[in-house]
Amino acid sequence: MQEKYIDETKQGEAFAIAERPENSKKLFLESYGCQMNFSDSEIVASILNEQGYNTTMKVEEADLILLNTCSIREKAEQTVRMRLSQFKNLKKEKPNMTVGVLGCMAERLKTKFLEEEQLVDLVVGPDAYRDLPNLLKETDDGRDAINVILSKEETYADINPVRLGGNGVTAFVTITRGCDNMCTFCVVPFTRGRERSRDPHSIIDECKDLANSGYKEITLLGQNVDSYLWYGGGPKKDFAKASEMQKATAVNFAQLLDLVAKAIPEMRIRFSTSNPQDMSLDVFRMMAKHDNICKYVHLPVQSGSNNMLEAMNRQHTREEYLELIRKAKEIVPEVAFSQDMIVGFCNETEEDHQDTLSLMKEVEYDYGYMFAYSERPGTPAHKKMEDNIPADVKQRRLAEVIALQGELSRKRMVSYVGRVHQILIEGISKKNKNQWKGRNSQNAVCVFDKLEGQKIGDIVDVFVYDNTQGTLLGRITE
Repeated sequence: MQEKYIDETKQGEAFAIAERPENSKKLFLESYGCQMNFSDSEIVASILNEQGYNTTMKVEEADLILLNTCSIREKAEQTVRMRLSQFKNLKKEKPNMTVGVLGCMAERLKTKFLEEEQLVDLVVGPDAYRDLPNLLKETDDGRDAINVILSKEETYADINPVRLGGNGVTAFVTITRGCDNMCTFCVVPFTRGRERSRDPHSIIDECKDLANSGYKEITLLGQNVDSYLWYGGGPKKDFAKASEMQKATAVNFAQLLDLVAKAIPEMRIRFSTSNPQDMSLDVFRMMAKHDNICKYVHLPVQSGSNNMLEAMNRQHTREEYLELIRKAKEIVPEVAFSQDMIVGFCNETEEDHQDTLSLMKEVEYDYGYMFAYSERPGTPAHKKMEDNIPADVKQRRLAEVIALQGELSRKRMVSYVGRVHQILIEGISKKNKNQWKGRNSQNAVCVFDKLEGQKIGDIVDVFVYDNTQGTLLGRITE
């Protein structure tokens, strides 16, 4: 479980599913960025599967190329633009081929895409995927098509996502869309719109369907799962206007966890992403109550400095965050945490940076996602603050954060040695085909020798006898 430093130049991932013999057209669908984007791609594939498209891994045979994009950092957008440039020759060879951009980058740049990227025919925002069949008719008639309207209602609750790629063992289930937090550095509220929650009955139905299909673990997914609140539909911000009956029967995230855990007792449950100001101790109490809820929380903090947290509009203080961690560990002693951290935000001082390092030491994160701040057009920070930390200072501070997380990760990995862990077998080790790989409840990766009789999807007891920096080494107990 080594520290995570995201390579934003990485090419997206393309997946394909079993073909429908009656479908005659080919879709090449590539996803970038967060888990929400990959989950959205499954919704898109499901919609287009009904429109006569089979997915393909070969871009040269595609009738339709779609890139589901990320706008969280500048490098992510540069990667997509570079990828689009690779399609220019293919477009000349196949002039009837349609190229489209989906997701957050589509929403942020809108018509600029059609103007700047001459080969793009289709621009579709995260709330407009139902409109894809109509938009494709527009492109078939030779017109560019765009729909980036953000919705206050859309959750795609009635669409059964096609499962792209994957291992047939773990799956994502989206429970919220959008975000209301308005962190000053973040573009997500502007690209994904207002926060709204999905009907809990549809969530439970999807989880049961996955269980019946042989899946063994689900991750409840959203930009901010802790603020899940179902009161009959609509944005969370309008909950104050709900009727007394709606308020009395509303379902929050802790209650949803309880419902899901009871509905699929044989499946493991994870969730991501959490936000400190919305995280309730009731969530940890549910984690303690149900064995099938994994003892791991991704809890982004972004900085250990109150000055920076205020400038970022994070809506929690350093002290409140540390108190939440302390109480959580009292309720669930074996819980593991990971972090998101931004270094070099506007006006960050050396003292602010040291506050980040000291908070990391106090929490003892298992791992983290760490970045140097990059200004995003349209955000409050871009409009009102100066990106005034020199690049070399950002890189030095980032290196120090990464190095410290490496030490903390190694320490946490050592703490798992000498114990028996329940490991869900997710696949074969990349380094040794005679070994299985899987994760424990705390999300630590473990490899161990295959024994006769096991298969992918089994949960087995594994004694961990050693570790590397990022992996537990174990053997199955008799």
